[in-house]
Amino acid sequence: MPSLKNRFFIKKISRSTSKKLLDKYHYLHKEGNFRSGINFGLFEIETKLLIGVCVFHTVSAKEIVKGCFGINSYKLEGFMELGRLCMNPHKHEKNLTSFFLSGSINLLKKIQTVVALLTYADSEHHTGYIYQACNFKYYGLTDPKKDFFILQKDGTYKKLQRGKCKHLIGEWRDKSRKHRYLIIYDKKLKTIWEEQPYPKTEQKSPFNFNKTDKEEQIYLPPETAQLTLL
Repeated sequence: MPSLKNRFFIKKISRSTSKKLLDKYHYLHKEGNFRSGINFGLFEIETKLLIGVCVFHTVSAKEIVKGCFGINSYKLEGFMELGRLCMNPHKHEKNLTSFFLSGSINLLKKIQTVVALLTYADSEHHTGYIYQACNFKYYGLTDPKKDFFILQKDGTYKKLQRGKCKHLIGEWRDKSRKHRYLIIYDKKLKTIWEEQPYPKTEQKSPFNFNKTDKEEQIYLPPETAQLTLL
């Protein structure tokens, strides 16, 4: 069989194209919105089908810079976060996800200053074996937190996305903790987080996927930027 490099290619894609695959297969699809930035798609050369999506953006909170490196955020440019990684499970094969993630990171570094790259694996859904395979270092679980859920008129609950919960009727629920993975490219940077051994637990599927689901056919959009994996 031809190599992965001869059967797949990576291109920069729009938020709307990314959303099509994320809404179908990512485990956080019910949250609806996601933060976009620099997005890459993995395409099959023969069919031009979209197989995977990587979404990179600046870190989600300025406090993370202080907590990770002990410096103020305005003093550090190029600290990026991998916010979404999703593959079409119908097209899954050995080493394809690591090929895509590694290739996307290489392309990101060609068009954007990247001094460090942070990503998380939601412990409720998976452990992050793909990040281990791509040589991210592991820095334990995030601190325990809670989310506030607002009671709806029909008796269901909806998570409060932003703002204060004072005077709202609802309840606090434990938030799933996340595994923290980090790669530092700027050797002058030193994290104050303590590196830990990789977690080894039962692997859960990080996909919103049922074997009876019909495969979503998403093709290469004609306006896609001409960035390919070399």
